[in-house]
Amino acid sequence: MRFELVSAPGTPGRTNEDWASVALPASGQGGSLVVLDGVTPPKGEDGCVHGVPWFTSRLGGALAELSGSRRDMPLTGVLSLSIRRTADVHRESCDLSHVRTPQATVVLVRWDEEWVEHLVLSDSTLLLGSPGGAVRAVLDDRLDRIPREVLRSVSATDALRNQDGGFFTAAADPEVSGRAVTGRTPRAEVRAVAALTDGASRWTDLFEEGDWADLMELLHKQGPHGLIERVRALEHADATREGARGGGAPRWKTHDDATAVYAEL
Repeated sequence: MRFELVSAPGTPGRTNEDWASVALPASGQGGSLVVLDGVTPPKGEDGCVHGVPWFTSRLGGALAELSGSRRDMPLTGVLSLSIRRTADVHRESCDLSHVRTPQATVVLVRWDEEWVEHLVLSDSTLLLGSPGGAVRAVLDDRLDRIPREVLRSVSATDALRNQDGGFFTAAADPEVSGRAVTGRTPRAEVRAVAALTDGASRWTDLFEEGDWADLMELLHKQGPHGLIERVRALEHADATREGARGGGAPRWKTHDDATAVYAEL
């Protein structure tokens, strides 16, 4: 097996709100990986005294522990219990009813000798590569269906956050686990897995440097570090290109926290 993980802050010196882990059991017959992308609240307003990095580390730790120790539990149950545990730690000190209470996107993968299970919530990306080279992207595209002009409005985005007709993230409500994209694939049909926050997947879904199969091949050859280096170069070129901003609002974040996990099973 081969595992590589890289996580880089969007801006040097600023806290990275992503969280990632890979775990292998002592038996060596299976494993799990977790990738979270913390949601940065506008102006830091989220009703919590702890902040997003605290939340992602707590939630990520719970997901990593439960996905390994409770292999009898479906991944939706793992996410639900992890959210409940995290909420219980700070419900007395923080306003968990705040629409921007700390929250994160989730990619959760667990495998054994027979199956590769997956769960994706919000706009992080999971790639499943077959032995023959085909790559399947597992996406929760609800955020992509919302017009960009709507997402430029804080109040309009808040009205769609964790609501029917909008998009869902892991926050304080355990029931959101039922909104995740889930499935399982026979282990023999999966050669490699990649989990990416949107700061890393933008090589394909924003800059269109290649399709998902090209991105997986890049990870195979150059690893997550090579992918993120290329993303940073593209961001820099776009930000400095004359007229790139058109004199108006930015089309996207110039830089974002970027995390990529690559696993060859």
